[in-house]
Amino acid sequence: MIPTTGDEKGRKDVSESTVRLAIPNKGRIAQPIKELVEKSGLHLIGEGERRLIVPTLDPHVELLFARPVDIPEYVSNGAADLGITGHDMIVERGSEVDELLDLKAGRATLVLAVSEDSRALKVTDLAGAKVATEFPNITRDFFRRHGVEVKVVLVGGACEVTPHLGIAEAIVDLSSSGSTLRSNRLRVIAEVMETSTVLIANPASRVRKAEKVDEIVLALESVLRARGQCYLMMNVHRSCLEDVKNVLPGLSGPTVMEVASRGEDLVAVHAVVNEERVYQLISLLKRAGARDILVMAIERMVR
Repeated sequence: MIPTTGDEKGRKDVSESTVRLAIPNKGRIAQPIKELVEKSGLHLIGEGERRLIVPTLDPHVELLFARPVDIPEYVSNGAADLGITGHDMIVERGSEVDELLDLKAGRATLVLAVSEDSRALKVTDLAGAKVATEFPNITRDFFRRHGVEVKVVLVGGACEVTPHLGIAEAIVDLSSSGSTLRSNRLRVIAEVMETSTVLIANPASRVRKAEKVDEIVLALESVLRARGQCYLMMNVHRSCLEDVKNVLPGLSGPTVMEVASRGEDLVAVHAVVNEERVYQLISLLKRAGARDILVMAIERMVR
């Protein structure tokens, strides 16, 4: 059932002046997504009251906390304008939504796996077998495309133990590193689909509330773009400028500005660089003639 607050009963569409963004209330992606939303500037107001629908500092944006598996349907039927959930959830529910942005999080592969001692080596070897999964629709479609009939066993969790309990001969489950499968003595015989966390939109809301929707997309995108980047600032003698510029990789080349200095011909050089290179760059910049070097974190970056 769609979450309600106050005197609401049943589904209540979002008002024309408000954009409602549904985000996960639990699960492995819940905390990272909440942090992403906060960094984008959509700070929550009164979250401590544990409400399902929470306002943000933007009076025209509110957050709906929901189960990831329910978010595609909430967005599809208009209970939310936008939502953040896994691509796998969208496919499983068959919801009619627009995918706007890959949030580069929760990357995983939905795989078909069997126990290590199973004789099955390929999909067709499982004809007539029981397959345990939390994704019955995706699983049925996968085997249908391979022309194989199986019995799908719906489980709510701990899918990887079902082959060892005699509940199923195979599983279709998410795997990110493969460690859980290996620890449960399972091996993959086929990949079903790739998935990651995405921002989705109600098609009608995307048109009707385009300005605010685009604003939210830009805010989230700016946080994603800033990840792994840092901002370098330094002073450089003009005579050393070319040497310093040759060292700096920069996204678009360094920015050079005049410096009001007494008796020294200095310029200020600013650049955005990958944080993984900073350790090595500092020494190279010092040798090239840079001084007063500052390294700053970047929270958002808009192009």
